[in-house]
Order: sequence, then C-alpha cells, then structure tokens
Amino acid sequence: MKRIVFLDIDGVLNSNFWNESHQREISDGTLIDESKIELLCKLVKDTDAQIILHSGWKYWFDSDLKPLRKEAENLRALLEKGELTIAGVTPDHATDEIKESKKFSLVKADEILAWLEQHNDVNAWVVLDDLDLHDAEIEKHQVRTDQSIGLTDEDVEKAKEKLLK
Repeated sequence: MKRIVFLDIDGVLNSNFWNESHQREISDGTLIDESKIELLCKLVKDTDAQIILHSGWKYWFDSDLKPLRKEAENLRALLEKGELTIAGVTPDHATDEIKESKKFSLVKADEILAWLEQHNDVNAWVVLDDLDLHDAEIEKHQVRTDQSIGLTDEDVEKAKEKLLK
C-alpha cells in the first residue's frame, strides 16, 4: 500500500512567526524550523509514507532531485538528518506569470491530481499546505496548516487519520 504526503514548505515547515523575526533568512530560503521537520518525520515514519514536493521549492531541484540552490541543499540535509528523502515532485503547470507572482496555489491542485493520475498505485494521500488550493477533491485530503505557526502535532494527527483510514 503506497501512501503519499504532498508537501508544501512555506507555512508548513516554517511560519509567519519565523518570517517576522527572521526576514532575511526566509527571503533567501535558508530558514526551516527543525521542530517542524521532526513533526514531518513522525508523520512519514508512523504512516510509512513517501514525500512528494508540491511547493514552489520544487524548482530548486533538478530532474534527479539534486539541489540546485543552497535552500534546497539545506532542506535535503534537514530531511536526511531525520532519515527522510523527497521521493518526487508534482508536474509543473505554472505559467511564467504564476512563477513571477509566486501564486502557485492557482495550479497546485491540478499538479497534484495530474501526479496522482500518473501513479495509480497510491492508496492514501494527504496534502500539507497553508493555502486554499481551490479544489473540492484536494480539500478532502488537505490538512491546512496555519501559516502563522506552521505544522503542529494536531496537524500531524489529522494527516495520520487521512493516511491510515
């Protein structure tokens, strides 16, 4: 049985709390809250899930999931510290305009559903994201984090319920 965690980064593994006090670090992508990584590790290990990145951060990895930027290298190192890896990324449906404005929420649902169409061996999945992804099917599977605090124990429990049902 294959379980998938579709992972967003900003608002999940960091938060506005961190953004306000660490603006430079957030803007250059280096700040990820390690306590959020620990929560993600708990979720993935307790459910035997795989991580698929659907964040705008996916553009910071090449097609072999090798980091292209220091931000991606930092993320990978923190995940590896928790014995996690990124198994893949969602396909890119973003236009240049969406990439410039960073309004990825407009295409994330389509990208997740397209990924699922290409991988029919998925039995359960959850979407971790702080944004409304504008899709009823996605909404049933989403654990929407509070961007002011990021991933919480409660979010992890909700995600486990969706993955283990």
